[in-house]
Formats: sequence, C-alpha cells, structure tokens
Amino acid sequence: MLRITTLLFAAILFAACQEKGSTQPSLSEYFQYDDKIESAGIQMIPIQTPVGNFKVWTKRFGKHPRIKILLLHGGPALTHEYMECFETFFQREGFEFYEYDQLGSFYSDQPKDSSLYTTERFVEEVEQVRLAIGATQSNFYLLGNSWGGILAMEYALKYQQHLKGLLISNMMASAPEYGRYANEVLAPQMKPEVLQEIRQIEAKKDFANPRYAELLIPHFYHEHICRMAEWPDGLNRSMKHVNNEIYTMMQGPSEFGISGSLADWDIKNRLHEISVPTLMIGAKFDTMDPKAMEEQSKLVKKGRYLYCPNGSHLSMWDDQKVYMNGIIQFIKEVDNGNF
Repeated sequence: MLRITTLLFAAILFAACQEKGSTQPSLSEYFQYDDKIESAGIQMIPIQTPVGNFKVWTKRFGKHPRIKILLLHGGPALTHEYMECFETFFQREGFEFYEYDQLGSFYSDQPKDSSLYTTERFVEEVEQVRLAIGATQSNFYLLGNSWGGILAMEYALKYQQHLKGLLISNMMASAPEYGRYANEVLAPQMKPEVLQEIRQIEAKKDFANPRYAELLIPHFYHEHICRMAEWPDGLNRSMKHVNNEIYTMMQGPSEFGISGSLADWDIKNRLHEISVPTLMIGAKFDTMDPKAMEEQSKLVKKGRYLYCPNGSHLSMWDDQKVYMNGIIQFIKEVDNGNF
C-alpha cells in the first residue's frame, strides 16, 4: 500500500509539472536508467591513482538533464549512509543525484597505501566520478558536508569550470580556526569536571579508552554533532562503518579540532577565487563557527548563507526543514538563472 501511495504521489507531482509547461522529466524518464541489468542505480566506478586502479561505490537516483548533484560525505572515511535523508527530498523535486562512498570508505575499495589519503588525490577522484556520471558545467552541483566540504572547496578551486553550483555544509575554510573555535568556545560550555576528565584522557593519548566515548557522546556529540534524542538509523550505520585508520590519519583522534594530516589546512584566503554560485550552510550548535560560515558566503564571489537556528553539525537531520528547504531553493534558483 505504501509503495502504491508513493508512486501515485510521484505521478501526480510529475503530471502537475508537465501541465505547467515545465521541462521537468516525465515520470518514466526520471526513472529510466538505461542499464543492461537493473541494479537500483548502483555503479562501482573505476578510479585511477598513482599506485593502482580501484573502484568506488555510487548510487544514482533519477534522471534530470540540468540537475546532477554529487553528495560528498564527511569523516574522512565515513559513508554515504548518514546522507540518505536527501533521498526523499531530492526525489520529490525530481533532482538527479548521487550517493557516493569515497575511496577507503566501507562500500568502496579500501587500499592501505597512506599516500592515497590526501586532499589532492581525493580531488582527482571526484573529477573521475564527475566524468563517469556524465556531469558538466550545465548541470553539475557538488554538495559536501564536513570533510566533504573541504573536498568540495578544494575541487572548486581546481575544477570550478565544470560546476554549476557549489554547496558547503558545515565546514569552515580553515582547520586552525575550527580548532580554536572548538577549544575556546565549545569546550568551555561543557561541565568543568567533564572537560577536565576529557583533557586528562587526551593528555595520555588514551583515545581507545571506553570512557572517552562515554564522555563525548552525551556532552559533545549530542550537543554539537546531532541533537536528536535518538540518532537516525543512517547515521548509526555510518558511524558503525567508519574507517578509523583513515579518519585518525587525516582528522586525528581528538574531536576538538583537527590534529591529523589536515591540521594546517587553510584555504580561506583563496575563497575569492570561487566564482560559481555557492551556498554556505551554518548552524547555531555546530562544531563549526556559524559566523565563520556566514563570512565565507561573503568571501566567495557569488555566495549565499543558510543559517539553521536549531541545527548542529548534521543540520540535515536536526534542523531538517530549514536545511532542506534552503538547499532546494538555492538549486532551483541557480537552475532557473535567478540566483
């Protein structure tokens, strides 16, 4: 019954678009994948690297000639699963979009060579994925959350000639500034005795201590990562599937800033080079300074700021309506040439 109701709703929606003279694909066109074997849109895309060839997992939803959105998950080395909430929202709008596990993540190949896990190499991976999905400057939107935001900004700095729109969700353009915000603003908001115990564990580098997670989950994660009382299934699966080796290598073991290979990453003074329409997304309770996110929207040439007053680092979940409505409005305005 639910499937019938969903299909009926989709048919009515697409029929309404056609009546208005929209160039929106018809229902049959939207779900036409042209695959020899139907696989629910899943494709393992070959990726060439300096140390060999590998494959990354992608899943396509729909077909739209003017809107192809590639989702870049955070971590590094989390999975697409916590971004599954985009599925209902974007399909409802008739957008074509792609979930994607980056190299090293659970559903993709996981080579051990540490030289692969750099922003520069990941940028080249995204470019190969773009080519594989047939996206061009006329239809390509890149949406990155957290580490995915770092990757999206770096991609834009090198390949923005292929972009139609850029969306940076909850990621500051400076790792050192993010670290200062975490330590000087967020950490002092915790109970003194809790923060003291966390600092003691970190000083001993005893990050595998179960007590570390016991303190962080209620006092930091539920305050600044996702504020839902019960975390959504997709997020729980993504956390379960994280590649901790890569995460620690790049992010570092502490949640109070970046201490891994990305510790000195800072492209804030290069944001002015980004000239494609750009949406910067910040949130009141985020691990990223919302004022810094607003500033970034003014540093790019064609920026807009979306503020989520009830959101945290994963505003896609805990301030969902504001977040999704803002993103959809941005994409539609860029698509219509009204941005």
